[in-house]
Amino acid sequence: MYHICRPLAALTVGFVLAIAAPAHAQTPVKFTLDWRFEGPAAPFTVALDKGYFKAEGLDVTIDTGSGSRESIPRVASGTYDIGAGDVNSLVRFREENPSIDLKAVMMVYDRPPFAIVGRKSKGISSDIKSLVGKKFGAPAADGAYAQWPIFKSVNKLDESTMRFENVGFPVREPMLASGEVDAVFGFSFSVYLNLKSRGVPVDDIVLILMSDHGVELYGNVLIVSPKFAAEKPEAVKGFIRAVIKGLRDTVADPAAATATVIKRNDVAKQAVEKERLEFSLAQNFVTTWVKANGYGGIDKARFAKSIEQIGLTFKFKSVPKVDDIFTEAYLPPPADRKVN
Repeated sequence: MYHICRPLAALTVGFVLAIAAPAHAQTPVKFTLDWRFEGPAAPFTVALDKGYFKAEGLDVTIDTGSGSRESIPRVASGTYDIGAGDVNSLVRFREENPSIDLKAVMMVYDRPPFAIVGRKSKGISSDIKSLVGKKFGAPAADGAYAQWPIFKSVNKLDESTMRFENVGFPVREPMLASGEVDAVFGFSFSVYLNLKSRGVPVDDIVLILMSDHGVELYGNVLIVSPKFAAEKPEAVKGFIRAVIKGLRDTVADPAAATATVIKRNDVAKQAVEKERLEFSLAQNFVTTWVKANGYGGIDKARFAKSIEQIGLTFKFKSVPKVDDIFTEAYLPPPADRKVN
C-alpha cells in the first residue's frame, strides 16, 4: 500500500507547490518601428533575440512602420504602447492635439538622417542652389520632407520654380534611379543604400544632409503612450534599459546584429543592411555628443534651439518647453548609458 500511495503523494505535493508558486507574468508591450526591418532597426531586434526585453519582464512584439511621422498617431491612439518616431513631428502633434500628453523618453538619432538625395547627372550638386528649378519626389509621410519648410527658410531658397510630387515610399528610389525626378527627400541611409543597391553609380549620388546646412534638429525618439507610461512606468524603464543593451551589442558586432534584422525581412540583403546599419551608427546613433554623454539623453540648450527653429515655419499657440516634449524620468543613470 505504501508503494502505491507514495507517487500519488509526491504528485499532490508538486501540484500544491505549483499553485503556491508566484506567477511571474511578463508585461506585454506592443512596439512599432518607424520603418521596415532594415539595418537601423537592429538595436531593437538584438534586444528581442538576446532576451534583454524578457530579462526586464517584458513580452515585446515588434511591428514595422510606414514612416517616422506615422508612428506618432499609432502610439497616441494607444494602438501601440511604445514607438520610434520623429521628435520634430511630435512637437507639431502635441500643438495640434493638446489633450494628449505624448512624450519622448529616449533620444535614438542624436543627429537626424534628414536628407535631400539627388543625382549629379540630373544637375544636383553639393551646392544647395542647384536644387532651384528641380523636380522632387516627396513622400507626404516622410520625416525628411516634413523639415523642408525649415530647410528652405534657413537657406533662403525660393521654391516657386521647384516641383514636388507626392510619391509612395516604394517608388521613391526607382523614380530617382530612372531619372523621373531629379532628387528625393528621405533618410540618408535609406535612400543612399537603396540607390546604390539598384546600380546607381556612387559618384552620381549627391547626399545633402540637412544638418550640414543650418537645420539644428534632433531625429527619432522613443515615444510612449500616456496611458502605458502612467500605468507601467517600470516597464518603460525596462524597455529602455534593454534597448541600450541591444544598441551596445549592435555597435560591437554590426554583422551579427544585421542578421537579426535579415531573418525578419525576406527581401533584405545582409551586405546592404550591414552597410546601412554602419552608416546609421556612425552618422546618427553614436555621434560625438553621444560618445561624451551617453545614449538616450539630450542637450537641453540644443533641443530648445530646435523648438525655436520649428517655430520659424510652424505657428505655436504657446511655445513648448523642452520638458513638455522630452522627459528623462525613464532613462537609466548616466553611468549606465555610457558608450563602451
